[in-house]
Amino acid sequence: MNDRGKDPSGLVKETSFLKQESKDPKPPAEANRQETACGEAAAKALRESEEHFRLAFEHANVGICLVDLQGKIFKVNSRMSQIFGYAREELESMTVNDIAHPDHRKVSPEFIGRAVSGQVDFTEFEKQYHHKDGRPVWGQVSSALIRDAAGQPLYFISHVIDITERRRVEASVREGEKKIKSIFLAAPVGIGLVSNRVIIEANDRLCEMTGYRREELLGKNARFLYPTDDDYEYVGTEKYRQIAGSGTGSVETRWRRKDGEIINIILSSTPLDEADLAAGVTFTALDITVRKRLESQLLHAQKMEAIGTLAGGIAHDFNNLLMGIQGYASLALMDLEPSHPNYERLKRIGEHVQSGADLTRQLLGYARGGRYEMKPTNISDLLKKTASMFGRTKKEIAIYQKDGADLWNAEVDRGQMEQVLMNLYVNAWQAMPEGGEIYLEAENVMMDETGAAACAVAPGPYVKISVTDTGTGMDAKTRERIFDPFFTTKTMGRGTGLGLATVYGIVMGHKGAIQVYSEPQHGTSFKIYLPASALETVEEKEIEDGIAKGTEAILLVDDERTILEVGREMLATLGYRVYVAGSGQEGIAVYREKRNEIDLVILDMIMTGMSGGKAFDYLREANPAVKVLLSSGYSIDGDAQEILNRGCNGFLQKPFHIEKLSRKIREILSTSRL
Repeated sequence: MNDRGKDPSGLVKETSFLKQESKDPKPPAEANRQETACGEAAAKALRESEEHFRLAFEHANVGICLVDLQGKIFKVNSRMSQIFGYAREELESMTVNDIAHPDHRKVSPEFIGRAVSGQVDFTEFEKQYHHKDGRPVWGQVSSALIRDAAGQPLYFISHVIDITERRRVEASVREGEKKIKSIFLAAPVGIGLVSNRVIIEANDRLCEMTGYRREELLGKNARFLYPTDDDYEYVGTEKYRQIAGSGTGSVETRWRRKDGEIINIILSSTPLDEADLAAGVTFTALDITVRKRLESQLLHAQKMEAIGTLAGGIAHDFNNLLMGIQGYASLALMDLEPSHPNYERLKRIGEHVQSGADLTRQLLGYARGGRYEMKPTNISDLLKKTASMFGRTKKEIAIYQKDGADLWNAEVDRGQMEQVLMNLYVNAWQAMPEGGEIYLEAENVMMDETGAAACAVAPGPYVKISVTDTGTGMDAKTRERIFDPFFTTKTMGRGTGLGLATVYGIVMGHKGAIQVYSEPQHGTSFKIYLPASALETVEEKEIEDGIAKGTEAILLVDDERTILEVGREMLATLGYRVYVAGSGQEGIAVYREKRNEIDLVILDMIMTGMSGGKAFDYLREANPAVKVLLSSGYSIDGDAQEILNRGCNGFLQKPFHIEKLSRKIREILSTSRL
């Protein structure tokens, strides 16, 4: 019994025992020969069986070992030696726990104990071992208890398959799945899985985009995310067909967030099984709401810019025409007594010219071409001044003003900003035919990157002006078009449609921003953001009335023949000696020749060939102390202010009457250059 417990070849020993027992009887000779023949055949069969067993044991492609009832290894095959890196003799001197990983040393003893006690005869498990060189080895083990004929336990036979690589691959797959899940959850785009149009998976970004918690999304038909049936059916039907045909597809659509906000998204989908869409579709959702808004703003700005260029050109030419009319009317008035029958007619012509000039001023404001004299300005004072002017004529409107603490200054063209505010007051008044209230507020705000991007301005400090009324308000379609030139809600002939377009152009020309908030029957609020200035406020000078004459010499430079003719007469009437030039180049030549005689140059800003700005630079080269009065009917991109900043002495916008011209000339000539 003990011999068989130690050596699996006990069958051979048992056979030898049988041979010894058959020697005692003394059979007849024939019987002896037959018995000998049978014994030899049995012995041969046994030897062949043992050889087959040995070969199968030795050359098996799995590790095989025999283990006694105490867990000691007493027989291993070559594959077992290869798996663990130990020589056969080394393994056959070890126990099963000598090669087991410390965390797995309870597995085999527990099975041995249960098997010996008769609870089990067979088990399978995965167990970690260590190789002779120290690296981990994973084995898939099948172990069975071998019993004798009487049912007594003899030993265990175990098969070990090396699954180290499989475990490594499985671990790698698990790690990959973990990474994929991490990427899925943390991806910057919304990702989800839909089966039969039911959402069965959603990542964190998808929840953030829609405003729903994950549990609120899962198990619901995707229809509830779409604001209309058309949106849903297009994505759910048309795109599904595209996906089936191409394998992937994307579409721009809309979703409704939990809070009701409509967002624009690009939805991309990939079927899990191209042959069976019902198997499910993985989709990604990219929120492009901000991008769409910026694209819309850019398109609007480009459209406004194009129309503004046209409007500016028209205003420039029209102002030159008005200049001729205004100039000759002014000259004619100077030769007439107030009692003359044509005196009042000429004054009416002048008034109509001024109305035309007001219209072109609106065009220039829209075209951002009238930003001439920028000065640091107290916005609170500007609001008070304009509100007082407007309130005197509109008694049915109550105006309230509130200013923030330590309000910053803003560098603006005061005339243009007054026009902006007056246009907004008029717009509010027209929305309140039975009277109402206007609320004015000015406060300091600091634009961060996000806020600046939303307003399409540079980050930094701004003065925010709010003009809010209690009028009828506007619907969405009207709000989208209120800044478009020539758009008006009035009946034909009752409005030019330039009021708010001018407001928009002037604010944009000041590198600011304007926003409007309005709902039908809930009033309207305009928010204007102007870049703040650290400069001190410049007080406005009082302008005296009347005509001021002189005797100095003046060079008039303009490429419009009408302007030269009427300008020469106006200046001569005022007592000045006049030189004229029809271009920038001619003006420079005249000045270089007569520089010692010329006291002032009146220079047109926009001329063919050489611009007024370039001509001014050449004049300064000829004489750094030259005095120049800039004049124009249009300023491209604020060029007038830029020339003034370079040392030009003043600006006069066409059309101008003789009184204003005379006072501006005397203002410059009476001031010595520093």
